[in-house]
Amino acid sequence: MLRRLFWFLSGAATGAWATVKVGRAVRRLNPDSLAVTAADRALETGARLRLFAQDVRVGMAQRETELHDALGLRAQGAPPAPEPLPSPRATLPGSATSGDPSALPARGKGGDRKHKNRKDEH
Repeated sequence: MLRRLFWFLSGAATGAWATVKVGRAVRRLNPDSLAVTAADRALETGARLRLFAQDVRVGMAQRETELHDALGLRAQGAPPAPEPLPSPRATLPGSATSGDPSALPARGKGGDRKHKNRKDEH
């Protein structure tokens, strides 16, 4: 009798444990939960990438300072000026939005082609 009671309680406990495990797996694998998990991981990855980019920018600034010092590009006796870190969305040099007209790319041999071959200018 005691043996049967032991196995009955063991089966009931195993069944309850399995039911809880299956219920958790179902909740974890439903579409809403998967979307939340994916969004959380994407945010975490974005934060890691931002930290990596910041570390790269700091390293670039340090190396640029070392190269300026090694090549003697700084004025003699002048303390090195602290260089601000570029913003994450800074415009690239040479882009049309940088505001510097000298940074625009040079045209080829064709020159300004918008006035060439116009039929109304004879």
